[in-house]
Amino acid sequence: MTTTAGTASNRRFLTKLTVIATLGGLLFGYDTGVISGALLYMKDDLALTSFSEAMVVSSLLFPGAAFGALFGGRIADRLGRKRTLLLCGAIFLVGALACALAPSVAPMVVARIILGFGVGAAAVTCPLYLAEMAPADRRGRMVTINELMIVTGQMLAFATNAALDHFIKDPHVWRIMLAVAAIPAVTLLIGMLVLPDSPRWYAFKGRMDDARSVLGMSRTPAEAAAEYDVIVHHTHHMLSSTRSPLTIIRDVPWIRRIVLIGCGLAIVQQATGINTVNYYAPTILEQSGLGVSAALVATIAVGVTSVVTTIIGIVLLGYIGRRAMLLTGFAGVAASQAALALAFVLPESMMRSYVILACMVAFVAFVQMFIGTCVWLLLSEIFPLNVRGFAMGIAVFVLWCTNALISFVFPLLNSALGSTGTFGLFVLVNVASWIFVYRSVPETKGTTLEELEERLEAEHTDRFAAVPVAA
Repeated sequence: MTTTAGTASNRRFLTKLTVIATLGGLLFGYDTGVISGALLYMKDDLALTSFSEAMVVSSLLFPGAAFGALFGGRIADRLGRKRTLLLCGAIFLVGALACALAPSVAPMVVARIILGFGVGAAAVTCPLYLAEMAPADRRGRMVTINELMIVTGQMLAFATNAALDHFIKDPHVWRIMLAVAAIPAVTLLIGMLVLPDSPRWYAFKGRMDDARSVLGMSRTPAEAAAEYDVIVHHTHHMLSSTRSPLTIIRDVPWIRRIVLIGCGLAIVQQATGINTVNYYAPTILEQSGLGVSAALVATIAVGVTSVVTTIIGIVLLGYIGRRAMLLTGFAGVAASQAALALAFVLPESMMRSYVILACMVAFVAFVQMFIGTCVWLLLSEIFPLNVRGFAMGIAVFVLWCTNALISFVFPLLNSALGSTGTFGLFVLVNVASWIFVYRSVPETKGTTLEELEERLEAEHTDRFAAVPVAA
């Protein structure tokens, strides 16, 4: 089923909803990106060792974001997408202020865990909410606006770090860097108060009149009626069982396979090594020969690249399938990382620093244009309604665990293998990721969530039925 653009009122509603909901993505991006610059000052102010530095960076990711995602999916199913995003806004506010005021390493780690819980829950709930609110023909672009807001948040973090470093000559400036995140947190809290929950969640809870009403806000009357009928039929079919999501995943082979594919997508997205750039770009550039201020300014190029290439990726999604995007992305990432690995063997000079920066920019461009735009979209699309929040929570839990592991071991690998060996290892990982996508990831472009679910059930049920069962 496809839809038209709808009325001007429908479009205004969807635009308002997208801007407000994706503030969660903006906070996600800012809070993960700001630490890269703050670390340069925090090292001396909090007397960080290599181990405590790794703890400060990775605690937001694990246990914070990982368990925020795991429980956030369940909370989104129980309380609704709207109320979960309100909760995320409150957590972002408390966490940002606690980080800014932390007097030592231990309180900073605790504050980063709190902040991470909001990041993880928002990482699940924002794309889920957008996917369930969007008409089929706008779903790809609406959901990937969240990715755009994530990289915009990271770019704002890099730019804020550089600006504060330039204008405020104070060793405690890192506290202001971290406190800035409180502003969009308050905006998210206020904005979500005026939005409804998604029609799919209302249907999931048996609130069919509310589902019909929300569809009417974002579709023409004819489109809303047609989609409502599909939702009602599909909801009755999928919710006929009273089993828990965990039991369904355990007992239904095709759903279990889709959840495993989702977890695989989460792993390969992080295994690109993108967060080695997001978290350690200033450190890498400083070690390559640039000064602290020059490294902070150069990192803005990485943030700008992320934003521009994400916009290009969103446009491409209107014309290119998800699988083709991912396959192109992983091939480009492997090639740019190979070039980056070789750049580190060049003789030390200012030119070498800028060659390294150029390779990092190319690497980030391939990730954000082709992979970042697709993985979050696919995770919001592929899971069945009766396990959607829970299954996405599992996949994003895996994503954040992978993120934390790579972020934690990167400095250790870099010390043991050198930059050339470390990025050479990432090349091999990304070749394996290309093979996984080619063999396992389904195409989801151009269908409603209900049609997609029915197709995946038929395809994967047939696949399992074709496998002989041992006597």
